[in-house]
Amino acid sequence: MADGTKIEWTDATVNVVNGCTVCSPGCANCYAMRAGGRSLPGHPCTGLTKPSNAGHVWTGEARFNERALLQPLRWKRPRRIFWNAHGDLFHENVPDDWIDRCFAVMALTPQHQHQVLTKRSARMRAYFSAPMLRQQMRGDHVREINRSGRNPNKGCTPDAMLAPYPLTNVWLGVSVEDQTRADERIPDLLATPAAVRFLSCEPLLGPINLKRIRNAAELGGPLNALTGYQSLTPAGGAGVGYYFAQDDEPVPQINWVIVGGESGTGARPMHPDWARSLRDQCAAASVSFLFKQWGDWLPIGDRDKHGFNGFKFIDHLPQQEGMFRAGKRAAGRLLDGVQHDGMPS
Repeated sequence: MADGTKIEWTDATVNVVNGCTVCSPGCANCYAMRAGGRSLPGHPCTGLTKPSNAGHVWTGEARFNERALLQPLRWKRPRRIFWNAHGDLFHENVPDDWIDRCFAVMALTPQHQHQVLTKRSARMRAYFSAPMLRQQMRGDHVREINRSGRNPNKGCTPDAMLAPYPLTNVWLGVSVEDQTRADERIPDLLATPAAVRFLSCEPLLGPINLKRIRNAAELGGPLNALTGYQSLTPAGGAGVGYYFAQDDEPVPQINWVIVGGESGTGARPMHPDWARSLRDQCAAASVSFLFKQWGDWLPIGDRDKHGFNGFKFIDHLPQQEGMFRAGKRAAGRLLDGVQHDGMPS
């Protein structure tokens, strides 16, 4: 856990659930998995990986950090808090009880904005499918935390027990590194109640069209995730548009998109057009956009302004726009000369 972090889109991290399993291409160079393989003293991931031909990989074991769980209760100054940078709260080996306890602490700290990011969108959706049960279990944990004297801010206790889901200070997000993962995970996110829904497109490994999410048959057809608008094209007929909503509720849509390239050993380049496309899609829909980093690779057109003479060049990317390996710090986070720090209100 850390009060203060180098992650550009948050203020602090709490690593309550540690440990994971590789589940999609974006996991290949996971920094937390690499850290677990270095057996760093005191690191929450130490012992949660095993050696393999590809380096250390997750074992699938999940570990609960009680001390980290209670840290947000002691922070009075409002913060944006990212939960579980070294694990996945909705991993299959994480008991519901652990998840309940995390949301109890979020409910007890309305001064903070809590950010939860997952690759297990289906389990997240299933977890919230019984909101009254979840609210009851969260209330049990709120009472338990108070009885044990671990809550220094008891004044918010009644509201914490009674507040229904979605909690107004909780942002839920999914990681989507390419179109396949976007099509798989975004419909689950849109079907999950949340005050703010966001995407982490990092590492971005391919183009993503958020205006046409294809795996949305249950919602009625291809979906524009940024607006909630869907279009049907019947055989032999013109397209028909409508909004997906129930009981006059707000249209579910993505409120925030984070984009970033990969850094570290084995980093894969992100084509500039992939990032530009997501920037432009967000701008057209008035959705907040944050460009986190280029990662290790930078467009060849930015070479001169960084003063590089020798570089590793790669020219097999689409549309013949080459990249060179500059390193994360030198590559920076300017997209076409502009720093994008969009944040949902």
